[in-house]
Formats: sequence, structure tokens, C-alpha cells
Amino acid sequence: MNIENNKTKKSSYHHGDLRQQLLNEAVLLIREEGLAGLSMRKLAINAGVSRTAAYHHFKDKDDLLSAIAAEGFERFQKLHRDAVDRGLDLASREGAMEFNRAYVKFATENPEYYDLMFGGQIWKSASLTESLKKVSFATFRDSVVMVKELQDRGAIRSDLDPLRFAQVRWSTMHGMSRLMIDGIYIDSSAVDAMCETAVDMMLAYIH
Repeated sequence: MNIENNKTKKSSYHHGDLRQQLLNEAVLLIREEGLAGLSMRKLAINAGVSRTAAYHHFKDKDDLLSAIAAEGFERFQKLHRDAVDRGLDLASREGAMEFNRAYVKFATENPEYYDLMFGGQIWKSASLTESLKKVSFATFRDSVVMVKELQDRGAIRSDLDPLRFAQVRWSTMHGMSRLMIDGIYIDSSAVDAMCETAVDMMLAYIH
């Protein structure tokens, strides 16, 4: 996305859209210039608004970063809920593969969000917002509930600890995604094979 071309669209935004506009512009800045290139001043300029208007929605840069991370979790949470709504059977090889691919795809295509969602910069700071904590914990809770529901219908072992299994499953997918995002393992053609191996390991354990 080109910032210069995007500037011509600023006048079409309504006041009620400004918060989302600022979030979108902030993500664009991070994508093009990194976190170091993001400031409230530059954000206001790119959005075509005053700094006062930007500060009306976010008290400082840390507050803005927490809001971006929260939006990332909201999008990520949709992966779980869409899977449930579509009746995706995560206890089956096909269903688990589809979900694993979706996880890695989300992470690698949205690194600006993903880095903030799981980065220590926010989680180890005093600026962590309640809204971010709420949506992130709710997202993980959905993962635990999903395991419990599989147990309730007899699809997986009843003696599994849903919390521990959800933690290990998430950690596995997170580790794979981080290797891709950080460029430590950049052979994207191997993603499917990695997802398949992860699925086989998980299914062997839960059945």
C-alpha cells in the first residue's frame, strides 16, 4: 500500500472512522518504517489530522501499540470462531491441517500485528491496557473451550488437560510462525509439511 496514494483518501473519512483510520495508518507506518518510524506526530500527518485529534483517541504511542495488538487478537480470534461456526472438526487430520495453515498464514501475512500481539515490548511494560488483556485472554480461552468441546463429544481423550494441551498446541504454531517471520526458516514451500508434522504429532497424542 502506498502512503502517498492513500493520502488522497483522507478527506473521505468521517469523524467516527478516525480511530480506525489512525490504526490503519499506524500499521502502514510500521510495515514501511518499523516501530522506530512510528510517532504520534508522523501518524497525525499521514492521517491528515491534527495531533490533538490523534491524542483524542490514543493517549500516547504505547496506548496506540496496545490498540493495534488488540485489533490483531480480534482478527485472530475470528479464526477460532469461524472454525466453530463452519463446524470444522479439529480432531480430524483435515480440519487440524486447515486450522494450522490458517494460523501460519495469519501470522506471516500480518507481522505488524503479530509482533505486537506476542512481543515483550507491550507485555512487559506498564502501559499494557485492560482492553488488550481482555481480548487476548478471551482468544486463548476460546482455544481451551474448543479442546473441552472435543472432549465432551468424545472426539479426543477425556484425560487430557485442556489448558495444557491448548498451551502446547498454541506454542507449536507460534514457534513455527516466528521462525517464518524472523527469517530463521524461510522456505515457505515447507510450511505445509511442517503443519502436517505438527498435526500428526498432536493427533497421535489426543486420540
